[in-house]
Order: sequence, then C-alpha cells, then structure tokens
Amino acid sequence: MVVQRKNVILITIDVLRKDMLGCYGNDKGLTPFIDSLAEKSTLFTRMQATGPYTQASFPGILTSSYYLEYGKPTRLSTKRTIVSEVLKKGGITTVGFHSNPYLSEAAGWNRGWDVFYDSMQDDVEPMLPYIRGEKINEKTIKWLNSYVEGDYKPFFLWVHYMDVHEPYVPEREFVDMVYPEISMNKDAMFDLFKNYIIKQNVSNPEKVQLLKQLYEIHVREADTYVETLFKALEDKGVLKDSVVIITSDHGDEFNEHGGLSHRDKMYSELIDTPLFIYGTGRNGECDALVSNVDISPTITHLFGADPAPNWEGRSFLPLDQSSPKGCFGEAIDQKSKKGGDMDRDIYFYREEDLKIIYRPIENRWEMYDLQVDPSEQNNIVDSHPRAEEMKAILKPRARRWSTDRPGGGGGRPRRPGRGRVFGARK
Repeated sequence: MVVQRKNVILITIDVLRKDMLGCYGNDKGLTPFIDSLAEKSTLFTRMQATGPYTQASFPGILTSSYYLEYGKPTRLSTKRTIVSEVLKKGGITTVGFHSNPYLSEAAGWNRGWDVFYDSMQDDVEPMLPYIRGEKINEKTIKWLNSYVEGDYKPFFLWVHYMDVHEPYVPEREFVDMVYPEISMNKDAMFDLFKNYIIKQNVSNPEKVQLLKQLYEIHVREADTYVETLFKALEDKGVLKDSVVIITSDHGDEFNEHGGLSHRDKMYSELIDTPLFIYGTGRNGECDALVSNVDISPTITHLFGADPAPNWEGRSFLPLDQSSPKGCFGEAIDQKSKKGGDMDRDIYFYREEDLKIIYRPIENRWEMYDLQVDPSEQNNIVDSHPRAEEMKAILKPRARRWSTDRPGGGGGRPRRPGRGRVFGARK
C-alpha cells in the first residue's frame, strides 16, 4: 500500500432523496450547507444505489458487493470484505459512527474498525428510534479531538446520519426553519406514521403531502449536522488534508408509485441518490453512470491501496479514465415474511438512461427511458428495440444463489431498549 497523506471521510445520510438537494435542482432551500459544498466538489448526476433500503444498499457502499450475492442476507456474510478491513490491514486508522441497527455489530458490520459506535446499547423511543445527528457529531468530534494531535496517522472516518428517516417527528426548531405554518404536535405526527406509512395508506393526498413536508424538515435538520461536522473538521485543521464523500443509501417514496417509505421497488425516488466528492481539487458535474459499489474502490484508490479481490465495483477516479458501464440492483420483499421473502425478489439494470426492472415471481418486466420519462410512468418493455437485449443482461442475475451460492446465515439484529427498530419493519 502507498499511503497518501490525505484522510478520507465518508458521510452517508439515510433515506436522503437526490431531488431534495438544491444542487440537484430543488428550490426549497432545504440543504444550504450541502449545496455550498457541492459548488466546490465533483457532483455526480447519475448515481445509482444497489437497492431501495438499507440492507440492500449498504453492501454496495461498504463492501462493493450486491445484496443477494451470497443467498438470504439475514447477516453480513463473512465472504464480503468491508472497506475498513482492507484499510486497517494497510495501516490506516478506521473509525465509524452510526445508529442504524441494520449496520450494527449484531448484523456483522463491526469488522475492521479501530473505533465503531453503533448505538445498539442505547435506549430509544418509538417516536425517535435512532440516535440523532447531534449525538453522532458529539461522539465523532470527541474522537477527532483526541486523535488529531501532532503527527497523526491518516484515517478513514465513516459518519452515518439517520435523521431523515421515518417516523418523521421533527423538533420544533427545524419545523420553523422550513414550514413554520405546521402546528402539529409530536403525537399527531406520529399518528400519521402509524396510520399512513405503516399501513401504506395513500388514499388521502393531503396527508401524503404533509408526510413529505415532515420528511423535508428532517432533510433541513440533517444539513445542519453536516455543517457542524465540517466546522469541527476545519477548526481542527483536518479538512484541508481530507477528501470527503457525501451520499445516501436510498430515497423515500411519497406515492410516486402507489406507496410510502422504501420497500421493494426500483424507481428513481428510491434508487437515484446524491453523490459528490469534496477535496480532490476538481469541481463540476460528472454525468457518468456510477453505482454505490464503486464507493469502496474509490476510497481505497484515494489511499493508494488495492481494492479487495472480491469487490464488484471500480474507482470513480480518475474521472477522465472512466468508461461507460451498466448498473445493477436487487432487493426482496421485507414485509410479507420475517427476514425477507426470497420468493418476492426484484432486480434492475440501467445503461445510460434506459432502465429495466424484473420481478421473477410474476415474470413481470418494466422498462423506462429516463430521459423522456424521468418519473417512470410509461412502461416501454413491449415496444423498445433494446428490451430483449437488456432482459438478457439482467435475467442471469435473478436467483443466481439458488444453485451455487450458500446463504450468509445469522439472525435479524434487535436493538435493546424501549424503541422498536424504526417503529416498524424494513
């Protein structure tokens, strides 16, 4: 390994839709700080998640692998290689702070970290079933202050914020920043979650719109946490020696395709995610089609390290050496059966602006031209001349574990304390 002096910081914001950011065209001013960073970054306009919820997407982000690669994914397979394992072996200090139970030690995600906080021993409430960003920042900054003294070793820092996630019960201070006219109390907000999101009830457009507004308030909240972290990095003199990657694991639906939250669907509101890289000295937009399986190879590239042999992705960098590629994603239904229903699997494949989606249990195909139909309302699978070609590329990935890929084994992570895991299912 040829170690570079720069640190690498990965910031992931759970369930953040790309279209919530001003740098991607949103005009509501929800992310003023993140937008200011994007002006000094390489902004990727066509980033794809490998799945529509955390369990399906994070194997891409941190292990450069696909969700169903090793069978039923009830626990992180030891056959996957986390980016922290690669870096730690090369002498890089590896540190992670997050509060998502599906990324916890109980789920197998604690390998290769010098410091790993996953909050599973902390009590939470149903209305706030995760540790807020201000607490994540406190712990991160405390570590930073203790570590960055004198001639410190380069580090990889991963910080994950949960604050955009349902049940959408924001604090008053953030409500007043975005929609001060909303006068609901927290009980009423939580009732919306119980009566509409959990029940997948989209019968009342006004309630769906209100849910989206509460979600947008949380987006504004998350922006303040990113700003606080950047200020701490700058005050400590670390930012100038760091490359920062900011992205999300997936988005959220507000009845664009008949549902709420993030389930087993592969549409843009869930799969299209923000991505920008700050601190490389190169600014501007990059319209290359990229996948979150490329994030870990990019991180090792920035440290001058080789990627793990079993990784699926490749580095985004250098930008001028990228070549066209297609992007895959996969998921299973998480609602109908504990641990997920492997019979209700779904896959997508995208090349440029063409995307094809396949549900094997129904033998149902969908295809969309995202350039002319960005909201994915007009299924052209029966008429497009490339449909059969794209089917042939995607179909071999369906249920490929059934003959030669053993499952990962293990159990579903549970959080001690009073709160449910996000108050519902995932």
